[in-house]
Amino acid sequence: MTTDLKTPERVRAESELAPIEDVIREIGAGRMVVLVDDEDRENEGDLVMAAECVTPEAVNFMITHGKGLLCLPMTAERARELDLPPMVTKNEDDFGTAFTVSIDATCDHGVTTGISARDRATTIVLAATTATSSDLNRPGHVFPLIAHPAGTLGRTGHTEAAVDLAVLAGLAPMGAIVEIVGDDGEMLRLPQLLPWAARHGFLVSTIERLRAHRLNMAVSA
Repeated sequence: MTTDLKTPERVRAESELAPIEDVIREIGAGRMVVLVDDEDRENEGDLVMAAECVTPEAVNFMITHGKGLLCLPMTAERARELDLPPMVTKNEDDFGTAFTVSIDATCDHGVTTGISARDRATTIVLAATTATSSDLNRPGHVFPLIAHPAGTLGRTGHTEAAVDLAVLAGLAPMGAIVEIVGDDGEMLRLPQLLPWAARHGFLVSTIERLRAHRLNMAVSA
């Protein structure tokens, strides 16, 4: 999307975005960032962090302050390893978001109902690290998503962005994401997300900038 197609409000807001290199460092340090997609797409901001760094406190923050659906972006290869088939045989989502069946870690890992912040953090970290198919119950309270094989070069969604950021930070190719919903129940857009993120100490950037970073890396390789 080119700058002249963006609203003036969006253009002004983008001048306050963090360099993508700083965002990658935040992810590598186990912290959350806010990532926004294009105005002509979902036009949403998500809290994003590396899955292997997730803690119960992080999950509690994401579901309390983000308020959206906590999801677990991963590669197709990892989904196959964990035996996670698509949620539906015919995907009718407007943006092709590739949900698999939902999961919980089994009770062998200390999980009870699966819905608490601690239970969901256990499921997420296990899936990102040592889990095999037998470590997971289906359905559950964590929602895996399968990223495009080319990441943001193939699809400019939060799913792909979360996996790209984890890989660029040198971590397991899996992220935890949740949409950011305002107090009025509506999605926060970039101009509203900037002060929201500042209050909580998060860097903000866009999937567009992440994709450009990856393109530059490909050219330089």
